Amino acid sequence: MATPVFKNRVLPYLLLLPSVALVAVFFLYPAAQSLELSLYRVHRVRDVKIYVGLENFERLFESSVYLNSLKITAIFVVATVLFALAISLALAVGASQPIKGFGVYRTLLIWTYALSPAVAGLIWALLTDPAIGFLTNLLSTFGITFNWRRGQDDALIFIIMAAVWKILGYNILFFLAGLKQIPRDVIEAASLDGANSWTRFWRMVFPLLMPMTLFLLIMNTLYASFDTFGLIDITTQGGPGRATNVLVYNLYNDGFKSTSGIGLASAQSIILLAIVAALTVFQYKFVSRRTFYQ
Repeated sequence: MATPVFKNRVLPYLLLLPSVALVAVFFLYPAAQSLELSLYRVHRVRDVKIYVGLENFERLFESSVYLNSLKITAIFVVATVLFALAISLALAVGASQPIKGFGVYRTLLIWTYALSPAVAGLIWALLTDPAIGFLTNLLSTFGITFNWRRGQDDALIFIIMAAVWKILGYNILFFLAGLKQIPRDVIEAASLDGANSWTRFWRMVFPLLMPMTLFLLIMNTLYASFDTFGLIDITTQGGPGRATNVLVYNLYNDGFKSTSGIGLASAQSIILLAIVAALTVFQYKFVSRRTFYQ
């Protein structure tokens, strides 16, 4: 009979108590409050709360502003995730090669991970400033005009570029860790069999990285959906013409800049929570089951 790790049966529950308390205080309680407020029409100034049932959800899906925000968020998240994963994987493969000065090269690749989204937004705002930005002046030499302060398409491209650049370091760290776990003798055996570098990557390296890629797919989606608020708030603030008014920023406008939008903001938070939960279940229950290795 196996010896129990804890002789005291109460001790494991006591060790779990701080974690359970944190989850309850910072996740379950706010989620329950949001669910309750989503069923009310709240007026902040007059301190009035009227029960309206599902009216807030109905108003959201009848609102052209919210539906446009939903479309913009879908474009922003898909573009950010795809470009971030593709670029970071390519850079990680390059950084894993035995090249001279690879330590400095690797450090330069991952330093963006230490920056906050707001700082990343400021850096890209300076680089692409319509008047003095280095990248803007570089593009103008090729006859390309880029003005994210006035152009709606340019503004969306701007926040996508800044968001991708910010998350590259995080992705590269995980891809480097995954590449390090791939047995070198497997790659060398494929080389002896005549497989070129392209074939080795797609037939052997990438399938072995698939679990890591799925994990990063979820994390990047959560990042693009929630963690880019600071980037948008410090640069475009949802404009111009609501071109960058993603769901989380629309929630902020309704919740903090409107005197009677707390109920709408709470309904939006419940919808975002449901989207994230559905995405996570889909990734772990369905996508991971279809992952196979050749």
